[in-house]
Amino acid sequence: MSDTIEKIKCLIIGSGPAGYTAAIYAARANMNPVVYQGMQPGGQLTTTNEVENWPGNPEGITGPEMMVGLQAQAERFGTDIRDGWATKVDFSGDVHKVWINDAIELHCETVIISTGATAKYLGIASEQHYLQMGGGVSACAVCDGFFYRNQEVVIVGAGDSACEEAHYLSKLCKKVTMLVRSEKFRASRIMEERVRKTENIHILMNHDTVEVLGDEQVVTGVRALNKTSGETFDIEATGFFVAIGHKPNTDIFKDFITLDETGYIVNTPGSSKTNVEGVFVSGDAADHVYRQAITAAGTGCMAALDAERYLASKE
Repeated sequence: MSDTIEKIKCLIIGSGPAGYTAAIYAARANMNPVVYQGMQPGGQLTTTNEVENWPGNPEGITGPEMMVGLQAQAERFGTDIRDGWATKVDFSGDVHKVWINDAIELHCETVIISTGATAKYLGIASEQHYLQMGGGVSACAVCDGFFYRNQEVVIVGAGDSACEEAHYLSKLCKKVTMLVRSEKFRASRIMEERVRKTENIHILMNHDTVEVLGDEQVVTGVRALNKTSGETFDIEATGFFVAIGHKPNTDIFKDFITLDETGYIVNTPGSSKTNVEGVFVSGDAADHVYRQAITAAGTGCMAALDAERYLASKE
């Protein structure tokens, strides 16, 4: 550990729309925010080629370009943006202690957690290839479904979120093939019935994904395995959606911050407050419902305003 302890008025852990928006508001309120960008500077959107639902960009914008702009805006108002990630916290006392890279100790008056969540993928090499290429693999139907209008797509998943995303895609796509890896849905009965009643959703129970097919640039199909018969076959598709859940990046907070059963931070309804005074949350670390850039940015604003009011109450 470092012998030097740095005192910080407002620490923002994580970047992305939530962290950068919190930084913009905190900097404009003279809170001297420090942002540690985390292991994926800019968050999940840095892996998204096109963002067409961000207000104010009528022609769309790439995820990386959007994050560069948000970072520049935060820096314009004086935000101190640093490389590194939080590896340990201690919120047991009046001073909020955070360690960066197991080496730098920070004592913070306020902390805004904007660590986000990570989409779960199948881990197949071809899936990861086309995800990195931006050529047809996605974990967000609401974000990317528009690009597959009147096309055929495949979605993997069995829970409520998978059913919601399949139903959403069915309104845009000519055909949606839903691969359920077990013999039954994990979704609620009403969600299962909704997809079963949708004519252009074709459900294949007890099927695995063997490979995502393509021409090295874009997806052209999916090779599936019928786990009952052992038969493999190809499904034509231009898009492959994975809806098997997200993992919130909140493990280091679990000893101090109240989490729900899946690891999302529990905030006070209508605010960004956590169970620890002076510690706030924004973005996907607490949002398992919407998970959109615009909602993350909105909660980043809320967190900065809540932190500002908290500091004012201590004066």
